[in-house]
Amino acid sequence: MSSHSILEKTGAALQLIGDRGALIVTGTDKPNPMTIGWAMASVMWTRDIFIAPVRRSRHSHSLLEAHKEFTVFVPYEDMKKTLGICGSQSGRDTDKISLCGLKLAPSQKVAVPHIHAHGLVIECRVIYEDDVKAELLPADVRESYYSGADENNMHTLYYGEILAQYEL
Repeated sequence: MSSHSILEKTGAALQLIGDRGALIVTGTDKPNPMTIGWAMASVMWTRDIFIAPVRRSRHSHSLLEAHKEFTVFVPYEDMKKTLGICGSQSGRDTDKISLCGLKLAPSQKVAVPHIHAHGLVIECRVIYEDDVKAELLPADVRESYYSGADENNMHTLYYGEILAQYEL
């Protein structure tokens, strides 16, 4: 059984993700960074887990479905412009890596590369996933996040077992 000490840095990173955002990278042939502002970290099934919610409409969703691995990059420096671009443009038609001047590096435990910059890298393999069910959400949450243009555009929660974590 793991000592779960890896979650100390992951837990501290959750505040940064909530305050400023982070980048999740999916795909191997043409890696795609996407901004996330929501995340969870936990211990489940005696494993250290990072839970990444990704909307079904996102290009990253189709890449996660195909590859079942992802990396998370939590920047320690201001990357507001990059996070804005990666959260508003689709990787289906935009090379966000080039557009943002990001550098990728091979990961230690997964085939998906990671962002190589000053920050925390978390490497994950998807071991479980589940779709958010609108009918089970409180009405105010449904109205705020799953109405209008986002009606029926639910998030899939990807439970990634944390295989490696390191600071750059």
